[in-house]
Amino acid sequence: MSDFWFCVKHHRVEQGEDMCPPIDRLGPFATSEEAEHALEKAEQRNQEWDSDPQWNDD
Repeated sequence: MSDFWFCVKHHRVEQGEDMCPPIDRLGPFATSEEAEHALEKAEQRNQEWDSDPQWNDD
């Protein structure tokens, strides 16, 4: 089966040929469950990067 994507415009998991444009998607993910948590994963990574001293300009 193909990869799973999370559409940030419609807040749903997408797969196959009938998907939103790439600008509206996060992924790819190996499973539908991983794609369902795409926004949470992105937030987690943002917090990690914001607190990383190598990337902190303060």
